[in-house]
Amino acid sequence: MAADAQKNNNKAGKPAKKEPQPLIIAKTPAEEQRLKLEKLMRNPDKPAPIPDRPKEWNPRAPPEFVRDVMGSSAGAGSGEFHVYRHLRRREYQRQDFLDKMSLVQNKNEAYQEKLEKNKQAAEERTAKRRKKREKLKQKKLAAKKAKQEAKNKTEEGSNDEKSSDSSEEEDEEEREAEDDAEVPSFIMGKK
Repeated sequence: MAADAQKNNNKAGKPAKKEPQPLIIAKTPAEEQRLKLEKLMRNPDKPAPIPDRPKEWNPRAPPEFVRDVMGSSAGAGSGEFHVYRHLRRREYQRQDFLDKMSLVQNKNEAYQEKLEKNKQAAEERTAKRRKKREKLKQKKLAAKKAKQEAKNKTEEGSNDEKSSDSSEEEDEEEREAEDDAEVPSFIMGKK
């Protein structure tokens, strides 16, 4: 019998009805979030709904041509006052919005100006330090060149005085012999 009932449901080409899910009422925000995640994870192929950011409120633009100019003066009907009051409220909202926007714009300009000043000050400090580093580098390079030149001069002088080098070698041998004589015999291993 159950098979006949199922055939009747599927005869019209309609898919079988889903079984109803039990109604679960979330008592805490965490439970509500958990239920939403479970619902999303039942069908992971289905894209998750991501709402767009709400648009910023903008006042309605003032009319270019006002047809029925009115005021709250005497002689106007009792219904006209409410129309006037709504127009006045809308205009005040528009002016407040414009004031807030100009304030935000001024703050943004001040912030950008401050950023520019900070950037310029940082560049000046960097340039000053770079100049100092370059100066130090030049000093080191000059000292190195002077040392190299002095070394080259001594080498050139030693090449000219090869004969004096042989006498220097003799003097050095004599000094070594004297040093050996000064060392006690027990250190040298002699008895």
